[in-house]
Amino acid sequence: MDTPPRNFIPTPFSYHQELELTIDSLSNQGAGVGRVDNWVIFVPYTLPGERVRVRVYRNEKNCSQADLIEVLEPSPHRIEPRCKLFGYCGGCQYQHLEYAAQLEWKTTQVADLLRLQAGLEVPVRPAVPSPQTYGYRSKITPHFHKPKDARMGNIGFLRAGSRSEVCDVKECPIAMEPINAALPALRRAVHAAAAQYRRGATLLMRVSEGSVITNHNAVCTETVGDLTFHFLAGDFFQNNPYILPAFTGYVARQASAGGARYLVDAYCGSGLFALTLAPHFRKVLGVEVSETSADWARANARSNGITHASFLAASAEAIFEQVDFPASETAVVIDPPRKGCDAAFLGQLFAFAPARVVYVSCNPATQIRDLAEFDKAGYEVVEVQPFDLFPQTKHLECVATLQKKASA
Repeated sequence: MDTPPRNFIPTPFSYHQELELTIDSLSNQGAGVGRVDNWVIFVPYTLPGERVRVRVYRNEKNCSQADLIEVLEPSPHRIEPRCKLFGYCGGCQYQHLEYAAQLEWKTTQVADLLRLQAGLEVPVRPAVPSPQTYGYRSKITPHFHKPKDARMGNIGFLRAGSRSEVCDVKECPIAMEPINAALPALRRAVHAAAAQYRRGATLLMRVSEGSVITNHNAVCTETVGDLTFHFLAGDFFQNNPYILPAFTGYVARQASAGGARYLVDAYCGSGLFALTLAPHFRKVLGVEVSETSADWARANARSNGITHASFLAASAEAIFEQVDFPASETAVVIDPPRKGCDAAFLGQLFAFAPARVVYVSCNPATQIRDLAEFDKAGYEVVEVQPFDLFPQTKHLECVATLQKKASA
């Protein structure tokens, strides 16, 4: 008999108890959701409609977690994963699911979050597919733990279900071909230098003009439509270049649809949205808390011949202090980090009161949490459009367009 962990809760199921159940849906973390006597059980790597045998390993306050033992009745949408490490490496959640079905479930999950978390009944447009579903990532960051006795351990990504164990990754099918071509040599170099590492480390591999950059401070080049962007390899830049023209084009149409003549890009980085949207506006202002990022945005504006866009570095407490555009004629684009917008930023945004806001997020859960605050502040959601920048994974980008209510 397996010995349960010290903190295991023994109800409603015993440790490693085996169950048979039917999977009803997918969670926004990519796990199958089933029920036994109305008790929810999450099972990774299962699909809706499947009958499965599972083994419980954790009981929580209102649900249980279980491992998949066997698929008894497979879904018609189940396919063979392309990666041999799928289910062991934690990087992908959906390689076993047909791509069209991935898109449908991601769309459904956004609608469910809107309804359940923000109380908003808003139609969600079907997720826009990535033109490339494998070999699309222009950046990966493999890592490793501190070597033992001058011997390097695994180099790769976290094992599925683990917070610390690293899965050894020699090839990544969702990474671009130049990365996979360069990965063996990088792995050999790290193994050869094992004695030099006093702690674990995270490696960088980023494609720039067909070659792979591993130095965080090297300059990368990325082309989006007719524009060319330069930025430091270690800085943030969207890493699915194949979908970026459609993605930025949609944001441009949504920001300008209300007739706004001015644009503020409140998390502008190296200028992706500010510059791709610039042709649609009389004046553009990008705001950044990082002076270095603002410098790259200015340089990108100059190199692309865009003269009506300016960039400033503002403190987090005074993002809109130097914005002199008339709010009633201004659209604001926000693309915050995964944690979403903090209360201080939202307070400043609502005080500025732009006519239109386009909220771009890589984490629909925190985005939708923030949309509830927009609703209280007198904004209505007019359109929600997911974009699948991350095929084969649980992640997606979601664009929500908001406008001031007539009475607000």
